[in-house]
Amino acid sequence: MIYNYKAVSNKGEIIEGSCEGENLDEVLEKIRTNKYLPISVEKSKNNRLRTNIAFKTKVSKKDMAIFCRQFYTMVDSGISIINCLEVLKKQTENKILKEAIGQVYNEVQRGMTLSEAMKKDKDIFPDFFINMVEIGEVSGTLDIILHRMSIYYEKEDKIESKVKSAIIYPIILIIVSVFVIIFLLTMVLPTFISIFESNNVLLPVPTRILLNISNSLKNHWYLYLILFLILILTINSYKQTQDGRIFFDRLKIKLPGIKKINSKIITSKFTRTLSTLLFSGIPLIQALKVVNKIIENEVVVKELEEAIESIEKGLPLWKSIEGISVFSPIVKSMINVGEESGSLDKLLDKTADFYEDEVDMLFQRMNTIIEPVLIIIMAFIIGFIVIAMAIPMFDMVNIIQM
Repeated sequence: MIYNYKAVSNKGEIIEGSCEGENLDEVLEKIRTNKYLPISVEKSKNNRLRTNIAFKTKVSKKDMAIFCRQFYTMVDSGISIINCLEVLKKQTENKILKEAIGQVYNEVQRGMTLSEAMKKDKDIFPDFFINMVEIGEVSGTLDIILHRMSIYYEKEDKIESKVKSAIIYPIILIIVSVFVIIFLLTMVLPTFISIFESNNVLLPVPTRILLNISNSLKNHWYLYLILFLILILTINSYKQTQDGRIFFDRLKIKLPGIKKINSKIITSKFTRTLSTLLFSGIPLIQALKVVNKIIENEVVVKELEEAIESIEKGLPLWKSIEGISVFSPIVKSMINVGEESGSLDKLLDKTADFYEDEVDMLFQRMNTIIEPVLIIIMAFIIGFIVIAMAIPMFDMVNIIQM
């Protein structure tokens, strides 16, 4: 039976949690064993041995980086895991992560290991992180693992932030331009058309085209909205299927313009993660299987599965990844040197740094190119609308003068 409880700690803090027991007396005994003073204890309605979190979702890489960095600093200073979790629970700003840390804290106090407690919150803590914590506990290198994970998540957050910042401006520009165009077509153009028609001005072809578009938007706007929603829902539904994921993931690494940047991001993620795993002492094949779970591209995942099969047959890593299209020759050369020198983890780490710098430069170039291109395209469209309205005005002036 699961009981939810509220108690006071020996520091005077209000603690909320849940506890499993055959009856109320057994639960009270467990609570007192943790040096808590029970305030209220009642049977759980949902029979879950956890405190509910309002909505479960994986926390951002930035929050994970801060969490790992703070955790590492305290563990490296000789502070016990329990005390580290207690401090982190108080100072973590992300409410979801804060709640999860509090739950992990309660489980560790009951005797669970840190990784076992985190496994109960897989919706919050990534599997990769939990596996690394478990390795750190077994090998006695938890502080080193946490330090490596803080660097890993900081690098991942940096790339993620670059991607977001690169697409925000173009999206805003497109949205504003679309609203301006709709306003001109539905509000401004009809006013001018009524003036032209009252003066018997013959409308030129560009103006008639815009007039038809304007009338269609005003009279059948709901149809366009329905079609747009159907298109979005269809694309999203297709993306949920295996074929859809493969199709769109193939576009990401084949489509000119985004091919290079996506390939470099995947390469950076692959080399950084594999370096972290190998540094922690995980065998190559097992490490590659873990990496394959966090590569967010179905095409590369299938290619990497074939590479793993080749390694299991005895081929070296650099030879096995020749069939992976996103990896450039320099990656294979660096891995070859790393395998021969016995320093594969270090070479992979340097390769990851190199490709992260490449991603930075590519985003800077992309922003430099995309912004003026979008401005020119939108200026051309809006300019066409303005000219289409201006031509009949000149004709009207000529008629008046005559």
